[in-house]
Amino acid sequence: MGSLRPAPLLPERPEQRWQLPPPLPAGDLSPSLDGQALPAELLAVLRRRGLESAAAIEALLDPPAAPDPHAHFADLAVAVQRLERACREGERLAICGDYDADGMTSTALLVGVLQRLGARPVAAIPSRQDDGYGLNAAMVERLAGEGIALLVTVDNGIAAAEALDRARELAVEVILTDHHTIPEQRPPYLALLHPACTPPESPFRGLAGVGLAYVLAMALSQQLGSRQGLDAARDLFCIGTIADMAPLLGVNRRWLLDGLPQLRRSRLAGLQALQRVAGLEDDAVDAQVVGFQLAPRINAVGRLGDPELVVELLTTDDPERALELARDCEALNRQRRELCGAIEAEAIALVDADGPHGSRFLLLAQSHWHHGVIGIVASRLVERYGRPVALLAGEGNGRLRASVRAPRGFAVDRALQECTDLLERHGGHPAAGGFTVLAERVAALHERLDGLAAAWLGGQSGGPLVEPDALLRLERIDRPFWRQLQRLEPFGIGHAAPVFWAADCQVSSQKLLRGGHLELELRQGEAALRAIAWRWQGEAVVPPRLDVAFQLRNNRWQGSERLQLELVALRPSGAEEVLLQRAHRTYRCRRQGEAVLICNAAGEKLLSLPDGRLTDGDSGCSRPEHPYLRTLVQEAAMALGLVA
Repeated sequence: MGSLRPAPLLPERPEQRWQLPPPLPAGDLSPSLDGQALPAELLAVLRRRGLESAAAIEALLDPPAAPDPHAHFADLAVAVQRLERACREGERLAICGDYDADGMTSTALLVGVLQRLGARPVAAIPSRQDDGYGLNAAMVERLAGEGIALLVTVDNGIAAAEALDRARELAVEVILTDHHTIPEQRPPYLALLHPACTPPESPFRGLAGVGLAYVLAMALSQQLGSRQGLDAARDLFCIGTIADMAPLLGVNRRWLLDGLPQLRRSRLAGLQALQRVAGLEDDAVDAQVVGFQLAPRINAVGRLGDPELVVELLTTDDPERALELARDCEALNRQRRELCGAIEAEAIALVDADGPHGSRFLLLAQSHWHHGVIGIVASRLVERYGRPVALLAGEGNGRLRASVRAPRGFAVDRALQECTDLLERHGGHPAAGGFTVLAERVAALHERLDGLAAAWLGGQSGGPLVEPDALLRLERIDRPFWRQLQRLEPFGIGHAAPVFWAADCQVSSQKLLRGGHLELELRQGEAALRAIAWRWQGEAVVPPRLDVAFQLRNNRWQGSERLQLELVALRPSGAEEVLLQRAHRTYRCRRQGEAVLICNAAGEKLLSLPDGRLTDGDSGCSRPEHPYLRTLVQEAAMALGLVA
């Protein structure tokens, strides 16, 4: 697809580049579910995501049931057999989780199910502040000293070689359920449930830690002929899967479609209490509500408090106790927001002090920053500056601990691997990571990371890429369209909420809201819609006509609802004319009613009529069909906002 040349509107970031989607080949899939055909704009989104047949789209809208997990997890039978014995004998065992939402919901899920099936599980989650991530040898020794002979890890354990070696020495059996990278040298264990150990095309491949816990709970319940606790387990699966940003495909999608509609009426007193303190008592609970309302309240506890508070919240049957614990989560979440705001303000001041030509890799350190929230702030700074970011907080003993985030394309894990000799320890994946470093090595580390970021930025053709999925004119946005869009939910990793774009929107009004957000009223033809740019960083006054890239949201406020645009990007509109670049050629493209007029650098004109015929723009004579010309016309129509 050709590229357009707009003026940038975000001065604090690298210049944004818009890349409009490629034109679609002719064809009408017209798939429908329950007799309802999808709108053309949504079909365009799905076709551009590789769903080229009606059957593929139907499978997304109504995924098949999950297959028998025993055929996909080689060690599942061994794990179930050992847990069946624990349930029949009322054995005391430990569920060893992690302090994020995935780890805490996984722990609560297995604790709740195993209690109902006769075992006596206890939760064992390390402290973020004191113990760091995952199972450790001291935990194993403490649990063995309490007479526990069986551990089940959830959302961790596969890389805990020292702890698992110690468990073997102490004759403690371990069932591992984890979805993190499997090391070359596997540690000792009784059984392993891991998505990477399933067949390559398995629908279980995308499971997070809570999904593996759910598989284990279901298989055990089936073995014992009891469904006690499985409805509650599915509720926790939904929360943990969305919170951990697991891919919403395969069995994740099937189970979320089945489970999300039931969350509003969850039998778990803790989830009811969380909804109450979040002010959601009268609202449906969908993936967006889970991701932006419930999950942050759970995650705040792991960041700032004792994660076993969440396990108790999600396993108690006492509504009064649940409400008390939910209020504790709410208080920690407020504290988390305040800490994030304060650290972000300090970090921005540090960046501003470096001036406009500061570091390509933003490495900022303050000993008093809180380890539990620096990752959130680092993500905000990546969004603000479009550069890789590391925030460091004091750990004591002359060491600092960091959270790293980066824009798409800059591989955090590879960058940290390049700095292994300067780091005490490190880990992560392409988008995020962490490390511990001695204070005296911070300057050398920053210099090396800055060089890596400079090399990466030098290989970029511009700033952040804006890639809308499909054109959506404002007059097409109404309640029926919103209901059709909801049929594509839940959205998440692997199936993101669509980004639409609308061309040549008139700005009827604009104002800055408290908190630095920009509110616009946009008009296009007879349609008018409210648009919000959260955490706006652009000009104080935007141009009167805009092209906007946005996600469609349903805003609920004080008992009323309205559809609004959540802006991803905006640029001055080309109005009736745009410049289109294809390879080394530039074309000037204009609308003429419903026709498209294209003029090349030599002044030759091509007119595409509404019926598809091509003519000479001056003489009106017919032009022969040619694949290059047809593609050029399609791209021009797309750029002018005439086709989805």
